[in-house]
Amino acid sequence: MANRIVVMGVSGCGKTSVGKALAQVLGAAFVDGDDLHPQANRDKMASGTPLTDDDRWPWLDRVGQTLAGSDSMVVACSALKRVYRERVLAAAPDTVFVHLTGTRELLAERMQARTDHFMPVSLLDSQLATLQQLEPDEPGFEIGIARPVGELVPEIIVRLERTEGSR
Repeated sequence: MANRIVVMGVSGCGKTSVGKALAQVLGAAFVDGDDLHPQANRDKMASGTPLTDDDRWPWLDRVGQTLAGSDSMVVACSALKRVYRERVLAAAPDTVFVHLTGTRELLAERMQARTDHFMPVSLLDSQLATLQQLEPDEPGFEIGIARPVGELVPEIIVRLERTEGSR
């Protein structure tokens, strides 16, 4: 099974919750990619300004380096564009992406319920517009988020085992 996993998707999809639960079951380290952002990026997002690619490159490099520095890790990271995922893969080529998907309504509802996050709901549409779905030649798969985390994690593990078998 994959030892380096990125739980990806737009804000509000549950990357941190699913990533933590998955890491615990796998006995892997967990890192929230948001914690790897420079403060300037966090401030920019908190003000409602979307990040540019130039803002993201150093952050994505840190995500990739963090993954590469561990034998077993789950990182929560938006990885919205293919070029972002390729940037992570350049540093940690055996990474598998688990893309959490949901309706805009569900994502917005989850974001509005959060009280301790810097990402405002106003940036959801820009994230959805930026999002590029995983392509068949990319290492990973999509999973819907309408069910509880406790139901998603076992399915993710089965899918990771299948993904490993097809590599």
